[in-house]
Parts: sequence; C-alpha cells; structure tokens
Amino acid sequence: MQTLLLFGLAGFLAQMVDGSLGMAFGVTATTTLLVAGTAPAVASAAVHLAEVGTALASGLAHWKMRNVDWRVVGTLALPGAIGAVLGAYVLTSLATESAEVWITTILLVLGTYVLIRFSFLKLGRFVASRRPGSRFLAPLGLVAGFIDASGGGGWGPVATTSLLSSGRLEPRKVVGSVDTSEFIVAVAASLGFLFALSAEESMNYTVVAGLMIGGVIAAPFAAWVVKKLPARILGAAAGGLIVLTNMQTLLSSFEASLSVTIAVLTAVVALWATGLTTAIRSVRAERRTAEAEADREREPEPA
Repeated sequence: MQTLLLFGLAGFLAQMVDGSLGMAFGVTATTTLLVAGTAPAVASAAVHLAEVGTALASGLAHWKMRNVDWRVVGTLALPGAIGAVLGAYVLTSLATESAEVWITTILLVLGTYVLIRFSFLKLGRFVASRRPGSRFLAPLGLVAGFIDASGGGGWGPVATTSLLSSGRLEPRKVVGSVDTSEFIVAVAASLGFLFALSAEESMNYTVVAGLMIGGVIAAPFAAWVVKKLPARILGAAAGGLIVLTNMQTLLSSFEASLSVTIAVLTAVVALWATGLTTAIRSVRAERRTAEAEADREREPEPA
C-alpha cells in the first residue's frame, strides 16, 4: 500500500508537469524509478505502461478544454508509435550498465533543455494561422518516439518544443495535441517492451498502478493549469529537479570522487536557482508588457 501511495504521488506530480507543459511525464517518472533502483529498460517499460492511462485521461481532458488539433494528432502519432517500438528494442538490447548511462544521459540532456528553454530563452509570440504539415510532423514523430522509448522520456521535450518553435500552432493546442498523441506512442512502446523484455526483467505492477492512478487524477487539473499557471516557472522548476537528480546518478555511475560530486551538484543547484529567479522575473516582465499593450489597445483613437 505504501508503494502504491508513493508512486501515486510521483505519478500525480509528473502528470501535473506533463499536462501543463506538454512534456516531462516520462522524464520525471523514469528519473524517480531509476533513483529507486529499477533497471533502465524496466523503468521505461513501466512508465510507458502507466502512460497508456495517463495519456488517455490527459487527452480527454485537453479535448474537453478544446486544446486538441486532431489532424496534428493523427499525423504525429503513427510515426511516433513506430519510433517507440524501435526505441524499446534498442534499450532492451543494451547491457544494464550501458543502458543506465544511456538513459541517464538522455534524461539529463532533456532536463537541461527544459530548464534552459523555460528559464532563459524568449518564448515569444506564436503564429496560429499556418498548421504544420506531414513533411514536418512525420519525421518529428519518428525521432520523438524513438528517443521517448529508448531514453525513458522525450516525447514531449522533442515534439512539444519543435512544434512551439515552428510557430505553426498556438501553444495550448501544441500541448493538447502532443499529450493526446502520446497515448498511441505509449501503447506502441508498452507492446514493444513487453515483447522485448526477458523473463528475468519483470515489472512491479504496483508501481505501474501507482503512476497511472496518480497521473489520471492529475490530468484534469493539469489541463486547467495549462491555461492558468505560467509555463516558465513550472518548466524551470521541473527541469532543474530532473537535471539535479540525473546528474547525481551519472556521477555515481562513473564513481566520481566526493569533491567532484559536491562541486558539480553545487553548480547545478546554482544554475537551477538562477533559472527559477530568471523565470519569475521574465513572467513579471511579460505580464507588464501584456498589460501595457492592453492599455494601448483600450485607448481611444484621436479624432
């Protein structure tokens, strides 16, 4: 029961981040499982199995909030499923030690990207008049699906950020469409892992149930939060936590000395604190700019 509650909380928090940013359920949940000592392939498999439920709930919640572009979902999901199956087979074919270094490195890179993007980069304005086509979406889905399964996460960080930077879809529909298409990717990755995992690599289904239940409960709240909570602050907080956790795991894998570990982790904490501070300042500045623009629009035109 204790395991169910603990991983239920982990699933809730991971889905709050994912449903609000369109990314990071897999990265956050896989990081938690790796810290708990789960084998990399089993961790990714468990997270993707849990994502079948959380992604379905999240997709329904975003659909009700009208955050979904179904043409984008359809074009992105199938190549993503193919990439996920390939990624599952690649991860299960690696030796345990190599797999741990591989998956931790990917999670570290993705976490760093999330932290930097939401803390230091200008999010800017997005164009909603030009929808993305299949030439853009199909390769994006294939790459994102492969990284997602082989790295224990990455569907959101790759797909969401690429769609946002393309400027072809408004942000809330990017988040909703990526979260909805993740259901198909999660099903494909789960099937790939179930066929590829050996008999010795058994999953703890209590952990899977905890992650799924927590994520399902969080899904409707996250779909609402995406319209309310500043993405910068949530992204900076989640990215920093992912970087800190996986950096610690990577240093442990390479048996770094205590002095090196302390120095590196101190630098990560400093970067995280700077990122959060910068994100909060950016949110305040963006709000002041938006308010000033709204005031100008309300001013009557000179006769």
